[in-house]
Amino acid sequence: MDQPATVHTELRTIPISYRKAPAYILAVTRREARVLPPLLHSNLTASPAMAASCGPSHGSFCLLVLLAASAATLGAAGSSSHVQLSAESLLPAAESSCSKPQEQQHGAGTGTRMPVVHQHGPCSPLAGKRGKAAPSHTEILAADQRRVEYIHRRVSETTGRARPKRASAPPVHLRPGSPSSSAATPTLFHATPSANLPASSGEALDTGNYVVTIELGTPASRQTVVFDTGSDTTWVQCQPCVAHCYRQKEALFSPAKSSTYANISCSSTDCTDLDVSGCDGANCLYGVQYGDGSYTIGFYARDTLTLAHDAVGAFRFGCGEKNRGLFGRAAGLMGLGRGKSSLTVQAYGKYGGVFSYCLPAAPSGTTGFLDFGPGAAAASANARRTPMLTDKGPTFYYVGMTGIKVDGHMLPIPESVFSGAGALVDSGTVITRLPPSAYAPLRSAFAKAMDALGYKKAPAFSILDTCYDLTGYQGSIALPAVSLVFGGGACLDVDASGILYIADVSQACLGFAPNDDDTEVAIVGNTQQKTYAVLYDLGKKVVGFAPGAC
Repeated sequence: MDQPATVHTELRTIPISYRKAPAYILAVTRREARVLPPLLHSNLTASPAMAASCGPSHGSFCLLVLLAASAATLGAAGSSSHVQLSAESLLPAAESSCSKPQEQQHGAGTGTRMPVVHQHGPCSPLAGKRGKAAPSHTEILAADQRRVEYIHRRVSETTGRARPKRASAPPVHLRPGSPSSSAATPTLFHATPSANLPASSGEALDTGNYVVTIELGTPASRQTVVFDTGSDTTWVQCQPCVAHCYRQKEALFSPAKSSTYANISCSSTDCTDLDVSGCDGANCLYGVQYGDGSYTIGFYARDTLTLAHDAVGAFRFGCGEKNRGLFGRAAGLMGLGRGKSSLTVQAYGKYGGVFSYCLPAAPSGTTGFLDFGPGAAAASANARRTPMLTDKGPTFYYVGMTGIKVDGHMLPIPESVFSGAGALVDSGTVITRLPPSAYAPLRSAFAKAMDALGYKKAPAFSILDTCYDLTGYQGSIALPAVSLVFGGGACLDVDASGILYIADVSQACLGFAPNDDDTEVAIVGNTQQKTYAVLYDLGKKVVGFAPGAC
């Protein structure tokens, strides 16, 4: 992809929200806590069975046995690198647990930043007492699976590996509103024939995404949108709604109230660059129809986009006037992919094609961030970098995965398993997907390590097949360390908060799932990205992972 020759050194930083889990040392069950003196809690782990056999009546002899067993366990572990998960993180976050983030400096010269939060967390600007209930874990994982299926279809179609037939769907019809940007209320052109946009397989906006609040227009209108590295085109719902707009938290964007709004010509290359486009007279139309029947259609337009206090002029976006589907209460979507219509590429001359984000460990408490510009790379100075494989296809951020470690030991997975399928990093997928030939050794090694730690197995949950009952644990919980290894020596040592997906304290599951077969691309999901600054640099063609960033 050709990039502008000059890169300005302006910087944009934007923040994400949550609470770091307190750092404990080892897992201690409630029963063990009654047996052991408090001073030993931080440096002794006994199996539940051994602890159960020791009661207060057994005195110091039993305590010595426990100490000896602990020493033996630590000695046998050798180079094992267990990680510690706070037992508190197993419990649902209280609605009042969110401390609203404030703007602050993210290091020298990085400017201000805006909060980025999980759209269903208590810190989300979309949350409200009368708001719609957050989706269940079953719904989140079902939506995640739909997104993964879309990505697999899209990769197959754009890489030429296979071209599966799209499910037939009727075209979506739009009677657009007036393109006028004057103060007059827009009217419908009933005399204008409906513009027919071909149905597209589209993408699935899963319910586990993160949101950021941006501003559009002059004067600025606040809009909270999902940010997504797997999409290119940014869009928001707009007035007037020709047929239907889903319910969103904030007021719809009104083009008629913005002095800087302008529709894009149908003859413009900006219009033909869209995956799906149409014309209404001289005005360009965009349209996306999603796999579940959801869709957004409207005018493709330009206006001023404001990120924190920094403006991007003449930013191209979709002004959706006919929208229906499962979009939550977000106003729309910010596309951060590699395509020509993405924010990343549109603002390349300003930010150098560089951005990074950090997704916090939990949905409430402290903040994470979304950064734009060279300062994003500075904020990720300690990032472990791997080449961005831009020749693999459009939109997505492809990387070369080469292996997986459990407790510091590389699993016996042929590198050809990963090179054959390929891999990409995605902000919108929740659960990391792996080729079955890579997932099976991971599951086996993880289960063996969990058995050695004495955890009780639990039934499978949705797409997750390796689950444990962690009821009754206090303090912190020791987990086998899991690391994803990439080309160039980069290693993503998954944070403790990203190893298990907690459906319930009695069903804490390994947060990875297999693809249907080894030919489908592996996807590094956002659960495994937590607490890392994930760096994307189009200019240098690298993706990086900086630990402990939020």
